[in-house]
Amino acid sequence: MGIFAGIVFGFIAWFIVRYLVAGLFTVQQNERAVKTSFGRALRIGNATTLDDPISETLAAEERERYVFPQVRVIPPGGPYFKWPWERVYKVSVAVNTVSMAYDPEVPSANEGGSRLNAVTKDHLDTGLTGQIRFRVSERNLYAWFFGVRNPLAHVMGYFISVLRERIANFEAPGGAETSVAAAAGISINDLRKNLSSLNDHMERECASAAARYGVYLDASLITGIDPPGEVESALAAINTAHNQVSSDISVAQAHADQRIVQSRRAVEIETLNAHAEVEPLLAMAEQLETLRASGPDVLAAYRRNVRLKLYSKANHVILEDTK
Repeated sequence: MGIFAGIVFGFIAWFIVRYLVAGLFTVQQNERAVKTSFGRALRIGNATTLDDPISETLAAEERERYVFPQVRVIPPGGPYFKWPWERVYKVSVAVNTVSMAYDPEVPSANEGGSRLNAVTKDHLDTGLTGQIRFRVSERNLYAWFFGVRNPLAHVMGYFISVLRERIANFEAPGGAETSVAAAAGISINDLRKNLSSLNDHMERECASAAARYGVYLDASLITGIDPPGEVESALAAINTAHNQVSSDISVAQAHADQRIVQSRRAVEIETLNAHAEVEPLLAMAEQLETLRASGPDVLAAYRRNVRLKLYSKANHVILEDTK
C-alpha cells in the first residue's frame, strides 16, 4: 500500500511540475505572443485582416488573396498559463536593420549580403548598397507565424524585385538639366541624383508588406549605386563635361538676365525723362486755359507781360517791319 501511495504521489508531483509549473510563461517587453490550442491559433471571432486598416494598402485583386484571421495577441507581462495541448509562439516586435542585399535563405548570396546587383535602363550592371529597417506587424501575427513559411525571405524577395524593376525603368524628373543627361543615357547619374525619390518610391511600393507577410518596412535607405569599374572613368569624364556645359549655360543665362535688367532700367529712365519734359508743358497748357476762361483780355495781358519780361532779358531785339 505504501509503495502504491508513493507511486501515486510521484505521478502527481511529476504532473504538477511537468504540466502546471512548466505551463507558466512570460512575455518580454519587446515581444508579442500567440497561443494555439490543438494547433489552431486562438482567434478574435470571425474577424480578418480585411476588417483592419492594415489591408487598405492592398490592391483590389490582392484583397482576396491575402486574407488572414485576426488572432488574440498576448501582450508583455505574465506569468501566463497554457495547458499541455496548447503551444505559445513568441516574436520580437523591435525594429531590426539588415542589408538590402541580405538573403535569409542563402546568406552567402549577393556577395555575402553586402552588394545587390541590378541592371539600369542603359544595360549597365550596377551594385547597390543600403539598409532596410523592418519590424513584425503586431496586427498581422497570423501571417508571420502561420501564413508564410519564411516571411522575411518573402519580404526581401518582394523588395528586391520591386527595386530592380524600378532601377531598370528609372527616368529622372523632367527639366532642362536632366535633358542633357537623358540624351547621353547616363542613368546611373540620374539614379545617384535622385536617391531620395527612389527611397520614397520603395517605401510606397512596400507599404502593403504588413498585410501580405506580417512584416512592416519602417524605411529603406539606398546609400550607394556603383557602376562597373570599366565605365567609372567614362562616367567621370561625362560628368565633368556635363558640369562644364551646365556652368557655361548658367553664366550665359546670368549675362542675358543682366542685359535684360539693364535694358528694362534704361527704358524706365527714358520714360521718366519724357514724363518730366511733358509735365511742365501740360501744366502751362492748363494754366493758359484757365487764363482764357477768366476773360477775353486776360490772356492778351498775360502774353504782353511775358513778352516784356523777355525784352528785359534780351540784349538785342529784332522786330518785323509791318509796312
